[in-house]
Amino acid sequence: MPLQFLLGITMGFAAAVQPGPTQLFLVTRTLIDGWRRALPLATVFLVSDLPIVALVLLVLRAVPDGAAIALRLAGGPFLLYLAWRAARSLGEGGDSPAAAASPAETYGKAVAINLLNPNPYLQWSLVMGPLLLQAWKVKPVAGVAILAAFYGTLVLTTAALILAFGLVGRLGAGTRRALVGVSAAALAGFGLYQIAAALGQLRG
Repeated sequence: MPLQFLLGITMGFAAAVQPGPTQLFLVTRTLIDGWRRALPLATVFLVSDLPIVALVLLVLRAVPDGAAIALRLAGGPFLLYLAWRAARSLGEGGDSPAAAASPAETYGKAVAINLLNPNPYLQWSLVMGPLLLQAWKVKPVAGVAILAAFYGTLVLTTAALILAFGLVGRLGAGTRRALVGVSAAALAGFGLYQIAAALGQLRG
């Protein structure tokens, strides 16, 4: 049991700090909206991962190449759109209607980004899924321990990152605008990467 709990903590921390489109979106919204409005986004993985885990464990077991290509082709343009929205907020000011999206709209976008990201499917298919199933076969409580440790660490670490970037964003308007610009560029980079990776798989 302690070993399974430690494995869950390790994987949850790694998932939280690994740069990716969802994390970049959370950072961008933190810099635009402030940490108070962005903090609930730390729980987005609890919502978006539920269908992912169910799909991988019950149906797919391994993500087919066609599914990963489709996710990248859908997710790439969506990330480019979000990067454009973030960049546009720089010229409108953080308090404009376009920049200050409603909490529900922002949360929905974060869920959509994670659902369209192939990485969670691959992680659950190749790493977390086998760990969970193996632990569950030995003792169901061990499987629950891995799940609780993974998502507990993922949510808490993500919340800590949101708080950290919220404090950085308070250094001044210039710093905040520069960081939003960097985040928007990174989101666009991830979007282009997703599209290029999908096209590469189609050709290959």
